Amino acid sequence: MTQTLTLQRIEPVTPDTHHLWFDRPEGFDFTPGQAVDMALDKDGWRDEKRPFTFVSLPDEHQLQFVIKSYPDHDGVTEQIGKMTKGDKVLIEEPWGAISDEGPGYFIAGGAGITPFIAVMRKRLADKGTLEDCTLIFSNETEKDIILREEFEQMNGLKTIFTVTDQDIAGKGVETQKIDKDFLSDKIEPSKGKYYICGPEPMIDDIEQALKDLGVDEDRIITEDLD
Repeated sequence: MTQTLTLQRIEPVTPDTHHLWFDRPEGFDFTPGQAVDMALDKDGWRDEKRPFTFVSLPDEHQLQFVIKSYPDHDGVTEQIGKMTKGDKVLIEEPWGAISDEGPGYFIAGGAGITPFIAVMRKRLADKGTLEDCTLIFSNETEKDIILREEFEQMNGLKTIFTVTDQDIAGKGVETQKIDKDFLSDKIEPSKGKYYICGPEPMIDDIEQALKDLGVDEDRIITEDLD
């Protein structure tokens, strides 16, 4: 069933990423990690649906999203970045493969971080810690790291940030692609779940790297952005 949401608030997170708050329809339920297909409720855009993940928790009064805009695509995400309070969107029923199946490694590329935000926030709220959880987060540059301060402050969470379009990065940020060599000294193959989200080619490469390092396939959970 299609629902209409009204934008209540929008704030920048990075130069090309925005945090959006919408009203929540009565009886609308979802679980952390799920997404919805969203379209702009205006002429010429209602059939242009794109998947976006909730970053709010199921018990919050508003529905929240963190959405990265791609101005060079001249598409939906660019339009979303231009939204103002009172604008409307259309959403379908929640769906998604990412859910909390236990502690482990959360491996994300760019906007692929979004399914993990609510999962980690919920785990932290329920247990008070993200002990035995590691976030491995790749971006093009340091300024693209979404919610970096929040992740660094999450109790018990180990954070590993890396960037691919900078030769030199600041403290706490590496400058390598996430591949087998990168992961070899950062994971314990016999320990925990492995959650991966990002562009499909990245997921395929990382999934194969994990298997080569000895991670069992049944402990790998993926969600692609394509």
